[in-house]
Amino acid sequence: MDLYQLFKTRSPIIGVVHLLPLPTSPRWGGNLKTVIDRAAQEATALASGGVDGIIVENFFDAPFTKNQVDPAVVSAMTVVVQRIQNLVTVPIGLNVLRNDGMSAMAIATIVKAQFIRVNVLTGVMATDQGLIEGEAHQLLKYRRELDSDVKIFADVLVKHARPLSSVNLSHAVQDTIERGLADAVILSGWATGVPPTLEDLELARAAANDTPVFIGSGANWENIATLMQVADGAIVSSSLKRHGHREQTIDPIRVSRFVEAARRSWNSKSEGKSVSVIKVHS
Repeated sequence: MDLYQLFKTRSPIIGVVHLLPLPTSPRWGGNLKTVIDRAAQEATALASGGVDGIIVENFFDAPFTKNQVDPAVVSAMTVVVQRIQNLVTVPIGLNVLRNDGMSAMAIATIVKAQFIRVNVLTGVMATDQGLIEGEAHQLLKYRRELDSDVKIFADVLVKHARPLSSVNLSHAVQDTIERGLADAVILSGWATGVPPTLEDLELARAAANDTPVFIGSGANWENIATLMQVADGAIVSSSLKRHGHREQTIDPIRVSRFVEAARRSWNSKSEGKSVSVIKVHS
């Protein structure tokens, strides 16, 4: 997948809009306008801060269903994404938690969003929702039936989960790409707000070959320079919120600070590559 073609940069920073509880979720507040207004505010803050893309996810619907969400959630997320698309011009993605890639693909295709995130595309993971099995075949078949070009970003050994059997990270990355046909892979720490180790990122980057590798959790303005020396991009939310608390709204100042640190890292990385090329040809 060509990151530049999708995001107009080869090192995209993707911010996340955590939706307030949606209809039928345990903490649903009964007012969709409140959900839409907050989502619009956060998307605008992310875009004004300089992110290259935005993922919309039903983060506050926990405890999540294991796979298929209620139709009311699909309807609500469709409305929210359309509202955001009227406010920002960056590419939009969806993550329908916990693992409803089919609904995410349907929404993204209908509203002409550009990508989706799927927590478990291949393999079997033990989670707090129970055992979640990857449904790569069904999802890729559905994408073809929809005649859709929505890209699939897939987590590898996703956070808040453990593989049913011991899995080698490099093999998991390769299976996700070669057997699951993911367009990009995502590597996270063990939980929300925890970054992957540099060693794991290096293993994933080596195994992925030309497929982009994204940081999926734990990136902040202090560690992004180090992480982006290996990764191709980052998905970030918690550290961009006021006081760094995930329950708070997005802080545009924190967004700008993060994006600036990431850009400096990428420029340094690119300059290093240029120097290497010059040395090789001298």
